[in-house]
Amino acid sequence: MKKELRIIISGGGTGGHIYPAIAIANELKRRYPTTKFLFVGASDRMEMQKVPSAGYDIKGLWISGIQRKITLKNLMFPLKLISSLWKSRKIIKEFKPDIAIGTGGFASGPLLKMANVKKIPTLLQEQNSFPGITNKWLAKNSDKICVAYDHLERFFPKEKIIKTGNPVRQDLLTIKNKRSTANAAYELKEEKLTLLVLGGSLGARRINQLIEEKLLFFEEQNLQIIWQCGSLYYEQYKKYNEKENVQVHAYLDTMDLAYAAANIIISRAGASSVSELCIVGKPVLFIPSPNVAEDHQTKNAQAIVEVGGALMIKENDLENQFDNVFKEISESEEKQATLSSEIKKLAMPKATEKIVDEIESLIG
Repeated sequence: MKKELRIIISGGGTGGHIYPAIAIANELKRRYPTTKFLFVGASDRMEMQKVPSAGYDIKGLWISGIQRKITLKNLMFPLKLISSLWKSRKIIKEFKPDIAIGTGGFASGPLLKMANVKKIPTLLQEQNSFPGITNKWLAKNSDKICVAYDHLERFFPKEKIIKTGNPVRQDLLTIKNKRSTANAAYELKEEKLTLLVLGGSLGARRINQLIEEKLLFFEEQNLQIIWQCGSLYYEQYKKYNEKENVQVHAYLDTMDLAYAAANIIISRAGASSVSELCIVGKPVLFIPSPNVAEDHQTKNAQAIVEVGGALMIKENDLENQFDNVFKEISESEEKQATLSSEIKKLAMPKATEKIVDEIESLIG
């Protein structure tokens, strides 16, 4: 392999696409310290902040996804796509990458499509049990597709699929020894159970409403709460920081410590979150988002529930089911132990290494 690699990575829109991309870059950098990286994202999305904060350069495209209903944004989509394809061609010509890697999200579409045109090797990383439109569009011309779930030959060419699992933050592999540090960092009481609430980087409106409604219920359960409400909702819910045993965060910068502190976790079921929770191995109650393509979060969660590794409540059932289902976890140490044991069996902690092995094989 040549001395200095040049690698372009595209993916974004949500943390579920951004963090796998950064994890892949970090592993490549560990193996090949002189590698030159360039990220490509959507110019108005969170990757434009998160990628530079991880130490990598990024360029933005004027691109957005297709809305499910007729909107002005949809009318602009063809113009945005043409603009992004042209800019992607220019970026590739100037950067001269050895490989292009896509981790999903609409920004990766134009970039990898132009890489195909230029005969540059491409690798896709699909996090979900039901692929997004971008990766389905790119699959035919990609060289390899790294996945985290079985049965994706329904969507991708079977001969290109490699099951690797999803990349996760490497600091999650050592949370077992961080409990005391975590309790100190979040100023938690050792004698109380800690509930960690995760709604994704932007937040989850229905989960936030639920937690607000159930604060008295959680108090009766003698719980302390780390509540990540998301950047879109922080102003609305920050007032509850005044309440004893409740702390509200727009975003959690020390996820390893938050996971280490948790006894029970309430979470959405995005693919990256599910992969992290398998490694973390704590009792989980999934509340999948129904507002995603093909209801893929429910499918992600169901794959864990079916083997006894978690519990799940759909949003429509929260009002009737939440108290009883939550008590099933919180009031039974045996149930907590069973859920922890079963979800850990699904963990794929070497996913990032396996993906980078495939990247090495493509570069040659």
